[in-house]
Amino acid sequence: METVNLKGFPVPLNGELPNEGVKAQDFYYVKGNLNEESLYDVDVKVKILISVPSLDTNVCQVETSKFNEKLAKMKDVKALIISKDLPFAQKRFCDSAKINNVEAVSDFRYGDFGEDYGVLMTDGALKGLLARAVVVLDKDNKIHYSELVSDILMEPDYDSVIEEVEELLKK
Repeated sequence: METVNLKGFPVPLNGELPNEGVKAQDFYYVKGNLNEESLYDVDVKVKILISVPSLDTNVCQVETSKFNEKLAKMKDVKALIISKDLPFAQKRFCDSAKINNVEAVSDFRYGDFGEDYGVLMTDGALKGLLARAVVVLDKDNKIHYSELVSDILMEPDYDSVIEEVEELLKK
């Protein structure tokens, strides 16, 4: 099992984030309209799975806004901001922040993503929420980039994510 940190304190996770080179597991999530969809239903050249604890926190809002901006001109890319937040709260934030290049989706109903991707925090103040992580997949759901952010209050390496997305779009 992996751990991340929150204000200097270790927070255990339920497993390990999948490594590059393996096929990503399918999972179901709930969209803003309360309909369900699975990862394997998404048919684009590049998929980005962005796990965050809650869109009600500043760091998660900043991260979502930055990815929204960085992906604005990219075609054939689908980015999912995944949290345990209810779809109503996700929609409220995305509407107010004019987020339209990434899609906020919820893992609240089944918990497939948190369980299968090893990012569910199992102890501490944020127990039950998802750790901050980014996974980049190709159209066949093969993982090409995988990052577990070591501290919940830090942002991911945007440049490395975008670089990998651009490489996959060239193929």
